[in-house]
Amino acid sequence: MNVNVRGKNIVVTPALKEYVEKKITKITRQFKTVGDISAVLKVEKGNHIVEITVPASGILIRAQETTKDMYSSIDLVVEKIERQVHKYKTRLAKRKYSNFVEPVPAPEVEAAPEEEFKIIKNKKFSMNPMTAEEAILQMNLLDHDFFVYYDPDYGGVNVVYRRKDGNYGLLQPELK
Repeated sequence: MNVNVRGKNIVVTPALKEYVEKKITKITRQFKTVGDISAVLKVEKGNHIVEITVPASGILIRAQETTKDMYSSIDLVVEKIERQVHKYKTRLAKRKYSNFVEPVPAPEVEAAPEEEFKIIKNKKFSMNPMTAEEAILQMNLLDHDFFVYYDPDYGGVNVVYRRKDGNYGLLQPELK
């Protein structure tokens, strides 16, 4: 496990970096495997923003907090991640599920001709086989409105999304 602490509009002092690493160590003890952790410390208009991303045991946990003090922001974002970990582990315990299987590579997507559409960002990611319920849990942990995942029972890529009424939807594509 490696902790990458970066600063935007702030110089990351050794004391600040050590504080972030110490706080994050508490979280990582709860997982079997932990990837490289990313912590971004920013100062914008007097607000101290901390965003931490933790890839652990097949899931990705991300949280962000803003206060007027950097140390308070770090404490709050770590508390938020701890709550997410607790929520995640509680749901797994209810289903008696211990870990995800090996990741499945993401399918390649062909881009449209350049003159029609301009792609400004291309993002690749690995997908773990999971059920719709696990995908909704992951979507909520990331605080996203949709989540793309591979469903081994369906045999393909699906998308779950949050509807405006607060419920969830499922997209299951079919090839013609």
